[in-house]
Amino acid sequence: MWPESQVTRTSLEEVPPDVVELEAALQSLPQEYRSTLEPIVHRVVESTKRRRRILGLVQDALGQLRLDMKYLVFDLEATRRERDAYRRQAEGAQPD
Repeated sequence: MWPESQVTRTSLEEVPPDVVELEAALQSLPQEYRSTLEPIVHRVVESTKRRRRILGLVQDALGQLRLDMKYLVFDLEATRRERDAYRRQAEGAQPD
């Protein structure tokens, strides 16, 4: 049994409202049922928080990937412009 409700100590941003509502309903149950269900609710809360952390990491990684791709496309376009400029310069310098 948990000394204090785990859900009430977590921020509402980390736990969906449905889980908070479930925890509130759990508190209204008799102790014998509550002690059986509290570990299950705790696991649900922990897995929800873990999924949200993973989702945040994935979103950050995707944002970084998008930025890296923009830099790579910019670099590729600059390299192509330089290549074309050197090619034009080389063609103009060749004797006929």
